[in-house]
Amino acid sequence: MDTADKERIVCAVAETIIASADELTALDQAIGDGDHGINMKRGFEAVLADLPRLAAKPLPDMAKALGMALVMKVGGASGPLYGTLMMEFAKTIPDTPTRADAVASFGRAIEAVKARGKSEPGQKTMLDVLVPVHAALTDGADAEAVKTAASAAADRTIPLRAIRGRASFLGERSIGHMDPGARSSALILSALADALEG
Repeated sequence: MDTADKERIVCAVAETIIASADELTALDQAIGDGDHGINMKRGFEAVLADLPRLAAKPLPDMAKALGMALVMKVGGASGPLYGTLMMEFAKTIPDTPTRADAVASFGRAIEAVKARGKSEPGQKTMLDVLVPVHAALTDGADAEAVKTAASAAADRTIPLRAIRGRASFLGERSIGHMDPGARSSALILSALADALEG
């Protein structure tokens, strides 16, 4: 993976999130603070602004820097959680990873997100997408299967009652709404799947 590949992949993810900011904001207005889209857009705009410098780094260093940028720029609960995901991924991913390396590092990163958020799948959070997508990847899913798994997993948060995060304060009223963090996770993973396949 050369510098151009890294730029292309990060750019694809960033542009997807920026383009989806209004959708994420609308989802968060229903069960949260209403700032998820704005916060994620701000974080990924900062990533794009610094992309040439980031992409010039070895993959583990780039992942760590991306994580730190998300912690600093996204804010709210999402910044630390996405930052944790990236920084933990950076700890074990080699500079030239195999698919198996990437899947293993992603799994360890998800465990760190669970610990950081004191959460598990089924509680209406980003984990409800991250965990099933990791399972699909472990089973050998291709890009289309990853995208299908991510979208379906986000949809499955709609009937859940939120146990963690801001939405948990709504109790039963959180039922019937897609979790914004699950949706942003699905968007990120789908954009990654497309970009990596390309």
